[in-house]
Amino acid sequence: MLGGSSLSQLLFLPYLNNKQFKKKYLVAAINIRVISLVGMAILLYYSIFLNGNIVIGLIFVLIAIFSFSGAFANISYTDILGKSIKSESRKSFLSIKHVVAGIGIFLSALFARKILSGFSYPENYSIMFYLAALVLGIASLGFWSIKEVVASGFAIKNLKEYKTAIKTEIKNNKRLKYFLGIVKSLCFSNLIHSFLILYAKENFASGSLETGNYLLLKIAGAVSAGMLLTIVSSKIKYKNLMYLTPIIILVIPAYIMIIANISYFYVLFFVGGVGYSFYSISINGVLLEISNNRNRALYTGIAGAGSIIPTLFALLGGWIIQQYGFDSFFILFAMIILSSIFFIHKLKCVK
Repeated sequence: MLGGSSLSQLLFLPYLNNKQFKKKYLVAAINIRVISLVGMAILLYYSIFLNGNIVIGLIFVLIAIFSFSGAFANISYTDILGKSIKSESRKSFLSIKHVVAGIGIFLSALFARKILSGFSYPENYSIMFYLAALVLGIASLGFWSIKEVVASGFAIKNLKEYKTAIKTEIKNNKRLKYFLGIVKSLCFSNLIHSFLILYAKENFASGSLETGNYLLLKIAGAVSAGMLLTIVSSKIKYKNLMYLTPIIILVIPAYIMIIANISYFYVLFFVGGVGYSFYSISINGVLLEISNNRNRALYTGIAGAGSIIPTLFALLGGWIIQQYGFDSFFILFAMIILSSIFFIHKLKCVK
């Protein structure tokens, strides 16, 4: 879901890049996601009557449809966002958007827990996916009211032109090079929470209740950071926000390797949520700044390709922990996060 779908943006890019107006493609992709959620609800409801291997196989198919349609939608979404929001309003918009999303996730988590405990399997999971499809369908209605008044993109006639366009943009735009370096190094910060949960289970015998509390703290950290940035958005640059991200994230491996005490372990998830919020807002803001209506779809696809690296690192991280222990993993993680400072320093970002 994380790496493969983002990488697939490169496959969708030539087709979407040639479309000057992308709203209908965005809405179509969202509708496909709604259909996949409905399919998941139906599958889970009748899963007790089906062979287990068939159910697992169909779940993978539906998840793949959901993920790849999301990658298809993201190119159009980023392009429309860049054209619809004025540059001076983007930072506050992204901050508010992050806050609203975080609050929504928090309330959804509480609501989902109520459904899971209030109904038996498979009705509980089926109801959750039906509700998810309904809410996503309602949310997509807002895109119909957006008017694309500016055409975007340039024609890519064949595969050769596509490769040439990517090489040309990376070669001629130094900001894109350094931006990709930041994406490839800082995107690892999104993985740290999974390894923290594993660390807690193995060292502090944490159970499901603690895991739920950890994730709620992560959401609380993200929402708090978004609220703060909404207030100071006009006073802080994306580049300074990017500098803060690795500094905040590095608190986590430092605490694990130096203190390693359960007393304040919960705080690490709050800190991680703040770091994730800073990364998400700054990386999206910089992408909009270094691109324009002509090449924004192309840049979105190129940036998405870098997301395959965290997926590979997750597999590598599991092997490192198994072979050499958590300290070795956190040292490697810290080195990768530190490398982002070089790319941030090189990036010339005005706003």
